[in-house]
Amino acid sequence: MGIRMKVIGITGGVGAGKTALLAYMKEHYRCRVILADEVAHQVEEPGQACYQELVKLLGNEILNPDGTIDKKRMADKIFAGSAILEQVNDIVHPAVKEYILREIAQSRREEKEDFLFVEAALLIEGGYGEILDELWYIHAREDIRRSRLRAGRAYSDEKIDRILKEQLSEKEFRRHCGVVIDNSGSLAEACQQIDKKLGEYLCQK
Repeated sequence: MGIRMKVIGITGGVGAGKTALLAYMKEHYRCRVILADEVAHQVEEPGQACYQELVKLLGNEILNPDGTIDKKRMADKIFAGSAILEQVNDIVHPAVKEYILREIAQSRREEKEDFLFVEAALLIEGGYGEILDELWYIHAREDIRRSRLRAGRAYSDEKIDRILKEQLSEKEFRRHCGVVIDNSGSLAEACQQIDKKLGEYLCQK
């Protein structure tokens, strides 16, 4: 019989390489990956948990002709003022957390995977440390992250400055996360760290 499924939260700053590492884990381990951003899009669909409240808050002008929410128009409204962003977060984040909790419970019942990874930018701020088995911090040096964001997403230095300023400090990430994966070097080096840690768990009876 396999080990009890371990539920691991994956977090870290923008440009740290979380997506590539999750793809590696998905390919090489018996696991499931839940991305909070994808869940947020699901709960904003017509008929889902947040749809009516978002339309009521932001107005019918955020809707496409087919009734779905136009993400760009919604983003324009949100970033026009921090008060609106806070209200949207108050609607969306609890619904995302509830969805993730349901999915974790279902996966635990089915026992098909060894690991379930939950990736979210706001794992720490959202209190996910209380509902997941542990949190992993994907770390990369700031100069590496800046380089990746310029090359991979064509972000300007001004945009990068603004994003980094809004994110948790490295000290905070390390304070809340029990495992640190350093992705400042090659992908292979980071994957070796992952293999070592997950290998330890798989050896436990």
